Amino acid sequence: MNQSMKEDSRVELLARVHESLAADPAADLRHLLEGVHPGEIAFVLESLPPGERDAVWPAIDPQIYAEVFAELQDVVRASRLADLPPDRVAWIARHIDPDDAADLLQDLPEDFTDEVLAALPGRERRHLEAVLHYGENTAGGLMNLDTLVTRPDRRLDEVLHRLRARGNIPEKTNRLFVIDGQGLYLGSLRLADLLINDPECMVEDLMLSDLPVLPASMEDSEVARLFEQRNLFTAPVIDAKGTLIGRITVDDIIDVIREEGEHSLMSMAGLNEEEELFSPVLDAARARMLWLATNLATAFVAAWVFGLFEATIREIVALAVLVPVVASMGGIAGIQTLTLVIRAQSLDQVGRANFGALMLHELRVGLINSALWSVVVGVVAWLWFDRPILGAVAAAALAINFMSGVMSGAIIPVLLKRMGIDAALAGGVILTTVTDVVGIFALLGMGSYFLLG
Repeated sequence: MNQSMKEDSRVELLARVHESLAADPAADLRHLLEGVHPGEIAFVLESLPPGERDAVWPAIDPQIYAEVFAELQDVVRASRLADLPPDRVAWIARHIDPDDAADLLQDLPEDFTDEVLAALPGRERRHLEAVLHYGENTAGGLMNLDTLVTRPDRRLDEVLHRLRARGNIPEKTNRLFVIDGQGLYLGSLRLADLLINDPECMVEDLMLSDLPVLPASMEDSEVARLFEQRNLFTAPVIDAKGTLIGRITVDDIIDVIREEGEHSLMSMAGLNEEEELFSPVLDAARARMLWLATNLATAFVAAWVFGLFEATIREIVALAVLVPVVASMGGIAGIQTLTLVIRAQSLDQVGRANFGALMLHELRVGLINSALWSVVVGVVAWLWFDRPILGAVAAAALAINFMSGVMSGAIIPVLLKRMGIDAALAGGVILTTVTDVVGIFALLGMGSYFLLG
């Protein structure tokens, strides 16, 4: 099934759920959701207002209830968990992976989390506490504890015998991890090598050391980069002593990449990444106020600069008409460079060693585009207002603002990173202010000098 077909089926399911809710929820919803994947049900819940979600929950098959929770966005999941007793949350935590359960509990108040942990059986509680010990955005908080291990001095037939005795293999397992008597990580054994080689072979003869070893404290974004760069399917996680404590698989990394993408997208609009489609109105309005206030302040700065040339604008109204053209072209040019640099920063591709080369590259690109579009704007302004000198002023102002936008787009994210500020959040506001102010100064300043001087 291709991507468009999948999206169509999800949209169709959502539409049918809406129809069922409008008719007889209890009778139709259970049948409608029967056999639907937990991820699709989570999509439906996230797409519904809170009141309609409450009507859908009772219709979900109890057998997949926990899996649906694991697929939900944090904020939607937290709102539902707040209505459940600790023993019910403990039941959900027992039926999902420890890393998913840890994410689930990190959304809850600490005293409630303690009650949930107390309601868990000993083994599950210890596993969950091991993951909760590490930060949410670290390899330790991301890892699975269901690892298959063996020793280097065992024969392959012994390993196979132990696997058969175990009765099941954890999902997404393509390697066994090799440890010594103290649990220290030594290497890995591919399942394929285990199956196709002579049963008398020793594990140490086939053991590989090609996987990167992930410290539990490593940032999840760095883990994601390692998986991407090395095309990894799985990797071991160790503690400070080198003891194997878990593994990370590619499906965990998909979640990290998705969350990073959502963070960047929401930050560029000044939105909290935890805000969901149907967040409470007052909470959503409050969360957006700071960003709107910041933008209002920068808009007043641009308006103040504009007001400095009030006399010029009264004399030559055409200049006021051209201000949005000059300002927006500089802003767009800057945003293009800003986005490129922010993406490169997220991939650790920008540093002191290559920043000069990057700046030179962007200046060259900017010079070509500014030359082209300055001529276009100059000719249009000349023909529009029948004043050649006005066309020349517009062309020069656009070229200046275009290049200031390009330079600012490259410099701003680097400066913000050094200051510990998220460039995806603040970069756009600063850049827009720069290009608005420079554009207005350039156009109206040169207009005053050449047209009124």
